[in-house]
Amino acid sequence: MNLAVFGAGAAMLLAGVAPAFAQAMQAGDRYELTQSYQTSETSSDGSSANSRGHTALIERVVSVRDGGVELEYDLPPDATSQDRAREWQLPARIFKASDGSRRLLNAPELEARLDGWLKAAKWDRSICGRWIFTWTAIRIECDPHEIVAQTVELDPAAQIVREGGVYSDPRAAQDGRIVQTGKSAFSATVPIDPDKVRHDRAETAMVVGQISGTPVSLEAALREHAGEQVTGSITVTWETDDSGIARKRVKTIRTEIRREDGVTEKRTGTETVERRRVGSTAKGN
Repeated sequence: MNLAVFGAGAAMLLAGVAPAFAQAMQAGDRYELTQSYQTSETSSDGSSANSRGHTALIERVVSVRDGGVELEYDLPPDATSQDRAREWQLPARIFKASDGSRRLLNAPELEARLDGWLKAAKWDRSICGRWIFTWTAIRIECDPHEIVAQTVELDPAAQIVREGGVYSDPRAAQDGRIVQTGKSAFSATVPIDPDKVRHDRAETAMVVGQISGTPVSLEAALREHAGEQVTGSITVTWETDDSGIARKRVKTIRTEIRREDGVTEKRTGTETVERRRVGSTAKGN
């Protein structure tokens, strides 16, 4: 499952978000979490590329208790048997503690599903961590706990959103401050870290090399991109509901790269994450 197109850890988890979040939840509540993205790239040599994608999960509140909430994540009801056959990490049960941390509760169940999934594909654990190409590049993930980070990426409320709050991004050169731009609107902008962009590009070269059968070492790929001049920014906007909890997050990354051969590449990527209540299995709802 490729939920985190822009990388895990889009926002720093801060103490205090879970108690407020739990107050608005009750056992049986169901929410739809969606992530969509689109990217566009242009180059001064005339080349261009575009991509887009969409994914969704259903979050169900199993219980609300002292210390946090127990949540179950699964594919949407309209998922086909083929969809489920491809996804061994779901359903996953996760405890979201009052300090914002998350813990996987059914790891043994996921491990058993992984073994069956690998066997059905006629693979063993040696495939873990490798990249393959189907209709897109896919990394074979074998760590059950990876689903925890993916659920954070799909949760716009993973970050406390308030005027003056700190926003942290793994691709940023420094943290930024959150600014309130409307009654229920907030925003933060941070400069991109050139070294992290070059490192991402080097890792992409490694993936391409692995898939194409012409392996490239990370060291060699880093040398290839070391002389590139990189500038850019990351802008994040949030929309909050009546209780002040973020229900939508839009993250836009703009990057300009001047290669050593003089060609300039410009890339814009936008990721939108939304969370909406879709019902409840509680009596009377």
